[in-house]
Amino acid sequence: MVKSDKWIKKMAVEYKMIEPFEPGQVRNGNISFGTSSYGYDIRLSNEFKIMKQNAGVLDPKQSQDNLFESIAVDNYIDIAPNSVILGKTIEYFRISRDIVTIAFGKSTYARCGIFVNITPFEPEWEGYVTLSIANTTSVPVRVYAKEGIAQVLFLGVSEICEVSYADRQGKYQAQKTITSAKI
Repeated sequence: MVKSDKWIKKMAVEYKMIEPFEPGQVRNGNISFGTSSYGYDIRLSNEFKIMKQNAGVLDPKQSQDNLFESIAVDNYIDIAPNSVILGKTIEYFRISRDIVTIAFGKSTYARCGIFVNITPFEPEWEGYVTLSIANTTSVPVRVYAKEGIAQVLFLGVSEICEVSYADRQGKYQAQKTITSAKI
């Protein structure tokens, strides 16, 4: 069952599930963020990892940190055509044992050729979310820091898992920075 705005607000306040938390939907000339009817629109921080020129081959089984350059921006970043950058959320998440999430990129960006990939937040995962942001167009596309980038839906489970992400000491647990692929 998808959880409602009322449930999201309760969990964010009582259990610090989302910090910082925006209880309403903020627009005011921004790409919206905050609580929606059945989800939460997450914001993009101003920190990114971009691929270095002639970086080599990305291999998910090898350390990739030397292939990326870390940058911070004031307001936005222009993503080169047919390329991918990594970003992270402003919000820090603490997912309870009886919840799993799925996330989708915002339609405003999808209509500009931007696709955001986020894996599900498993039960008892916590951290800042690393986002893969892909520009599928033949022209640069601007993405705005401190504004909405994707929507997270919270799904209640019918049965509590035997082993949570925290129990198995998942490799991305409590990440504080943009984290590239790990084995």
